[in-house]
Amino acid sequence: MSLLEVEALTVRFGGLTAVNGVSFAVDAGAIVGLIGPNGAGKTTCFNLITGFVPPSGGDVRFDGRRLTGLPPDRIARAGVVRTFQKTSLFPRLSVHENVMIGQQARLAPRVWPALARTASQRRELAAVRERADEVLALVMMSAARDVQAGELSYGEQRHLAIAIALASRPALLLLDEPAAGLTPAESRRLMQLIERIRRDGVTVLLVEHDMKVVMGICDRIVVLDHGQKIAEGAPREIRADPEVIRVYLGDATTRG
Repeated sequence: MSLLEVEALTVRFGGLTAVNGVSFAVDAGAIVGLIGPNGAGKTTCFNLITGFVPPSGGDVRFDGRRLTGLPPDRIARAGVVRTFQKTSLFPRLSVHENVMIGQQARLAPRVWPALARTASQRRELAAVRERADEVLALVMMSAARDVQAGELSYGEQRHLAIAIALASRPALLLLDEPAAGLTPAESRRLMQLIERIRRDGVTVLLVEHDMKVVMGICDRIVVLDHGQKIAEGAPREIRADPEVIRVYLGDATTRG
């Protein structure tokens, strides 16, 4: 069953067509990779799906509901949450506090400082704290609960960014280059984390250049080039696709 359906998605910036008629689906419980050369339109697709950029044409449906035209906060509350290439944390707050703040999408439009003024708000704040602890356990960062985010290693900060995205209980998580800048050992831990996230019931769509990560965890892969889809299939099919090899993989089909 398709959880996300992208149909003929198109966006134009002046005379430039950044994404041109892209269609694909993501099944519930799957891990799907979106790959291609720099400038292929991958992050722009993420921006279109999550409402940060309005499309010029096409449609996005999530769990049967039309998302096209909705603002990012409403899309997040519907269950579609993303990370960004640049990690944005509150460096002087603890790891636990950062994950608590990540739940604001679900709490909106309530005002965060109003929590804990009444008995019901105190109960909600307790639930927020409990959820933060659950997420930290999921991403294997419980031991760093009280550490300031700015004191974490780069790889740990990438994991924390994912934890913040997971805090609001998304059904679909979009990861934008989660392995960028990671060491091989950190990339292996990232792959294990993404598998844990899937087992926890979250569907994953990721943009990634590390082919060891993509080929190692994805059920299906969608390939873009110059804003158009040029291939889609299982990792073994993509690895052997002549057009994908020509425009992106070259001879290094295990790059990373």
